[in-house]
Parts: sequence; C-alpha cells; structure tokens
Amino acid sequence: MSDWLEHTVKVEVPVSIEQVWNLWSDLEQMPRWMKWIDSVAILPDNPELSRWKLASGGFEFSWLSRIVNLTPQQIIQWESVDGLPNRGAIRFYNRGNRASIVKLSVAYKIPGILGKLMDSLFLGRIVESTIQADMERFRNYAIQAVPKS
Repeated sequence: MSDWLEHTVKVEVPVSIEQVWNLWSDLEQMPRWMKWIDSVAILPDNPELSRWKLASGGFEFSWLSRIVNLTPQQIIQWESVDGLPNRGAIRFYNRGNRASIVKLSVAYKIPGILGKLMDSLFLGRIVESTIQADMERFRNYAIQAVPKS
C-alpha cells in the first residue's frame, strides 16, 4: 500500500517566456538548480524518455520518465515508467514585459513502509520547501543565463 503526495510551487521570473522555456526544456541542465536531482540523461534512441537520479542525505532513487505532453512555452508533463513512481507538470505563463510565471506540480508515491516510518506531513513540508527553493534557484539561474539587452 502506498500514498501519493502532491506539491505545487511557482515563481515569477523576470525573463521572457521564450528564454525560460529554452532553459527549462533542456532537462539535462536541471541539476544546476534542482538540489536533489543528481543527474538527468535523455535516452539517445528515444528523446521522450529520460533517466533521472535523485540523491539526498544517503537516499538514492532513480527512475525512467516519459514526456506525456509537451507544448512549447506552455507545458512539459511527465510520468515515471519505472523506478520511483512520480508524475507532474511544469507550466509556463507569459507575464509580458519580459517576465514569466513558472509553476511546478509534482506528485510521488510513498512506499507503505516509508510512510509508516515518516509523518507524511513532515515529509511534505520538507519536499515543498525544497522544491520552492529549487524554483528560486531557477529564477536566479535564468537571470544570470540570459544576456542583458
């Protein structure tokens, strides 16, 4: 038995939607701003699939993820197809004046034994604060990565 935990966070980025999209859609760059993501590798024979590795505090998980919906400058939606069960979406909203909103929703399955060992509310607060900090790091990364005009 397991339970799904879901989190949604967002950040406003003072960068155009095109530039935000270009940075985020390069999945292999994600470890630059996502603290727990150790690596992302796109499968050369199938670009819809990627191998992910999460590492934190002695825990290590990996999974194979599939893109299930990709609409440029709007959404990247995924689901795991093996390994750590997870799914989610990153959505992009154009705010005009070279600004964008980036909204990340992620859900993951907690194995029954782990759920019994940890309070899911406590775990949820840790995960949510971590991914919010990741989004703040993304904003800073995007600001630095985009050439000033």
